[in-house]
Amino acid sequence: MSADLAVDFSQVPAWLHGALDVSSPYAGDTLASSRALRRAMTMTGKPRQAAVLVLFGGAFEGDPAAPGGLPADADVLLTQRASTMRQHRGQVAFPGGGVEEGDDVPVGTALREAVEETGLDPAGVQPLALLPTLFVPPSKFDVTPVIAYWREPSAVRVVDEGETERVVRVRLSELLDPAHRFMVRGSLGYQSPAFQVDGMLVWGLTGGILAGICKSAGWEREWDRDDVRDLESSLAAVGMTL
Repeated sequence: MSADLAVDFSQVPAWLHGALDVSSPYAGDTLASSRALRRAMTMTGKPRQAAVLVLFGGAFEGDPAAPGGLPADADVLLTQRASTMRQHRGQVAFPGGGVEEGDDVPVGTALREAVEETGLDPAGVQPLALLPTLFVPPSKFDVTPVIAYWREPSAVRVVDEGETERVVRVRLSELLDPAHRFMVRGSLGYQSPAFQVDGMLVWGLTGGILAGICKSAGWEREWDRDDVRDLESSLAAVGMTL
């Protein structure tokens, strides 16, 4: 588990313990591909630093009959970026963004951005672990995912419509339904785990992180990994575009 944050694991839901294993958090080649892309790109200067909040909510006591003990009400907080954004427009993501001066990096960055994007009360959020940094080529960001437990959930909403179109708490039982899972392949051969849920396609960095965490935590149910679909067609099916 992560040694970066001082956490009393007796105060962490048992169903979340497996999600904090940073030794194998990413499904497929998500982490390896990110590092390869960074090595392959010629960049002037250092990548910019960013953080995202991977915030799980749900009952403290899990369901012993469910995979990984996942409680029936377990969910994850996601946002959908505004379609007018210059980069990653319309994409589903975790709350997060670039480091700003004065941030307690990376936890402070992730929490500040989550407040700015969703209006959540950070007092109810318990940061648990930092996952390995991932490189995002389009924005040239090094992104650190911060896993957290929503000990005292608060109301969330779209704070800035120019930046975010939707803020949703997605039930993990819906996300992990095998009927909602497949792989997507882009025109250049890039492949990513994907989830079609609540009228959204979750793919790319967000899909890879979620797939890896769910696998590491033992939450996933068997799904068809040979179901590979065209990315643009999959996006169009839910009214989204690249």
